[in-house]
This record gives sequence, C-alpha cells and structure tokens, in this order.
Amino acid sequence: MEDRARRIVETAVSLAERGGFEAVRLRDVASQAEVALGTLYRHFRSKEDLLMAALSLESEALVEQMRRTPARGATPLERVTGYFKAATRMLCRKPKLARAVLRAGASGEPELTEKLRRFHGVCAEMAVAALRGKSLGQEKPTALELIVSSVLHQVWFAALIGWMGGLHSQAEVVQEVRRAADLIIRGADGNW
Repeated sequence: MEDRARRIVETAVSLAERGGFEAVRLRDVASQAEVALGTLYRHFRSKEDLLMAALSLESEALVEQMRRTPARGATPLERVTGYFKAATRMLCRKPKLARAVLRAGASGEPELTEKLRRFHGVCAEMAVAALRGKSLGQEKPTALELIVSSVLHQVWFAALIGWMGGLHSQAEVVQEVRRAADLIIRGADGNW
C-alpha cells in the first residue's frame, strides 16, 4: 500500500476505534489524513471500501506471523483452534473497529466483492496452513481443505456477528469454531 493510502487507512482505523462505523466519515478521514477528498476517493470508493482496506492492514501482522511460524499444537484441531484464537484476538483487540469492519463486510456492496474474496483467500490459506501444521504459503490447498476452511470461516463469521451483538465473548467465538472444527475433523477421519 502506498504511503498516502496507508495514512488514509490508518486515520480511518483511528476514527473507527474511537466512534465505530458512524465515526468514519470520509470528509473527516480526508481532513485528518491531510489529503484532499478527491485523493481519498481515488483510492477508496466508499466508507465500506476503506474499512475493508483497514481489515487488510490490521491483519498484516497475523499473515506475517503465519508465514514465519507454523501454528502450534499436536493435532490439526489444536492448531486450527490456535489460528482462530489469534485471528479473533487480532480482529477484536480494537472492538469498535472490528464492529465497523464486520458491518462494512456485510454491506453487500458489489464493489467490495473482490476485496472480500482476496481476504477470504488469505484466511483460507492461513487455516489450511494451521490444519497442516506448516507455514503459510508452502503448498496449494486441496479442494477438501478449502471446503473445510470455508465452513470454519463461515462459523467464525456467524460467531463474530454474535460477539458484535453482545451474545458471545471472544472466547465463545473461538469455542464455536472449535466445536465445528472438531466435528469436521472427526467426520473427515471417519470417526462418527
């Protein structure tokens, strides 16, 4: 991400963390990032687009960690649970930003589809790497691994929506994913 775009995104992150989704007004972002509103619009089409960029920026450290070090744990269940615990902690450490990002991601804006697809692709690779106990980016995932990852991420997203609405704690979000992973992994092994 170029420096100016990064400054815009970092400003949006700061505003979202102070006041949530409503606080990310593009005019305010441009003003505080010290860029013209037109410059902001050249980089980001909407508030939702900007918040998706914030999600990517915030997740960079987790992606880098998964590139350097395989997920820890003796079993695929322990490792994938560890990945989802780290991903939940990364997302929820700034709760107002997390709620804003989740709201933006669920907006249904067609322009966000490709950004969401790329983010989901990176998440899928991290989950598969955790299941395998390998560093991120070593081998292409199989079709089955992508299906398992997709289901687990859908459970995670649903649990995060519950967290967003006050129904779940962060620990309960991870526990929901662990339950689903346990069922899937045992099922994939034929241990019904």
